[in-house]
Amino acid sequence: MTSSPKRAESPPSLDPKHCCFRLRVGRSPIEGWGVYAEEPIPANRKVIEYTGERISRREANRRSEASRKVFLFTIDSYWCKDGAIGGSGAEYINHCCTPNIRSVVLKGHILYMSLRPIAPGEELTVDYNFGKHEEKHPCRCGSPHCRGTLNEE
Repeated sequence: MTSSPKRAESPPSLDPKHCCFRLRVGRSPIEGWGVYAEEPIPANRKVIEYTGERISRREANRRSEASRKVFLFTIDSYWCKDGAIGGSGAEYINHCCTPNIRSVVLKGHILYMSLRPIAPGEELTVDYNFGKHEEKHPCRCGSPHCRGTLNEE
């Protein structure tokens, strides 16, 4: 009996209609997959929109409990977007305590905006800002200013 060689897992894709710059998905030293700039991105520019199925916070909590890997982004006190269903690829942007993008919620849309110029090949990162009273999640961003958790201080 012969075994077939393992196939390398192909990277998730980005939906170009939600990207304002050339981006790619690749392996990240932070965690799993990450999103990388393929061209220079100036400061204060929309980079990508986070898309996904719009669900209630109650449904988001149910999905979180049922699955180990979730891509949920809270819009307001009632709504979330689940990037696992209909996501643009922005759900693969990892956390960093010294991020190069920030999220802006505008009329139900989640926009990722550059905080500073971003060089080609640089991984896009955002501060997840989990609540300080929520369950603590360890941080692996590697920043010299890492606070050790994805939660706010």
